[in-house]
Amino acid sequence: MNKFDIADAALADSGQRRIEWALQEMPVLRGLRERFGRERPLQGLRLSGCLHITTETANLARTLKAAGADVVLCASNPLSTQDDVAAALVKYDNIPVYAIRGVSTGVYYQHINAALDHQPVITMDDGADLVSEIHKSRGELLDSMLGSTEETTTGVIRLRAMAAAGALRVPVIAVNDAMTKHLFDNRYGTGQSTLDGIIRATNVLLAGKTFTVVGYGWCGRGIAMRARGHGAHVVVTEVEPLRALEAAMDGFRVMPLLEAAAESDFVVTATGDKHVVDRVHMEVMKDGCVLANSGHFNVEINLPALEALATNRHRPRTHVDTYRLAGGRRIHLLAEGRLVNLAAAEGHPSAVMDMSFANQLLAAIHLATRDVPLENAVHPVPAEIDHEVARLKLAAMQIGIDTLTGEQLSYLSSWEEGT
Repeated sequence: MNKFDIADAALADSGQRRIEWALQEMPVLRGLRERFGRERPLQGLRLSGCLHITTETANLARTLKAAGADVVLCASNPLSTQDDVAAALVKYDNIPVYAIRGVSTGVYYQHINAALDHQPVITMDDGADLVSEIHKSRGELLDSMLGSTEETTTGVIRLRAMAAAGALRVPVIAVNDAMTKHLFDNRYGTGQSTLDGIIRATNVLLAGKTFTVVGYGWCGRGIAMRARGHGAHVVVTEVEPLRALEAAMDGFRVMPLLEAAAESDFVVTATGDKHVVDRVHMEVMKDGCVLANSGHFNVEINLPALEALATNRHRPRTHVDTYRLAGGRRIHLLAEGRLVNLAAAEGHPSAVMDMSFANQLLAAIHLATRDVPLENAVHPVPAEIDHEVARLKLAAMQIGIDTLTGEQLSYLSSWEEGT
């Protein structure tokens, strides 16, 4: 392939304006770009990223390049690419990008392999597709790799499965599990952007509707919280008892999905698992139910089952496919079952991606500058990186906090003093 593959180079100026707009809400990354532009800790290191090609990712890529990295990007989802952003990175930053919105699965994997042709020593993943492809068909790259970083819950699940099976041959830092990532990006970012995608796609009023959230992890918590804020009657379904109990104590109705499906106006998945909305649920859904996915891959909804149940399908709006079932019931699928927040909207707000991508950057530098390589396993983000990101974000928000006195530090580190 050529050194890039984008939809339309003429879109670059539009992308440049939007990238600069996003940067205004990313003060942590701005500060790190200035610092590492001087220090150049990634000087000469080849880095390939399989990420959503958005304005926020563009600012991460520019920061990585400022830190000295030789960067190549491909998309981590066929429907999340912002074509003007891809064009801007190629034109203004000379960063090779292999990403076109709406490509086929075949082209998607061609783009992944083009990014791997860069022979990266560090990869950045959003769903583990790069690391997975390396292990499946590009094993010649493994010996020279320092490691990888992973952005998503779904990707971390895949990578931990690889590690448990003894198949993982590179160290991976689970950026997704950083407190400054999942507490903010997953909860506030996914919460807002998922509702944004649903509203843009449908223009349906949420107030007064029954809105079911499938899964009460950090993403599910955020979606439920924001849906309640819109006046929806929120139901949570879970398989994990502690999370189900938490949802109930947070004031949400909790019930099995089979019960919830029969009364829901909206059903939104956020689990990282396969076929959590299955044929049995579709068979009882009320007429006009809106079905959306906010998990990384389009497997959370059993799309083949939906196709098999439907007598016909049409597209009344850009991101809505209406499936008519026997008997006349309709199910409205958003964004082809892909991430509704990126396929039908613009993804997370820049302010939360500021922290997530700061973690990505600092994790990559941690891999690159270690004296002793990490073992081949899934590793947490070092606590000092997490705390540094939080400190920088607080400073950018002009929020001050207290510090412990010497007496308090001594008390917390001793055991002799009691009542």
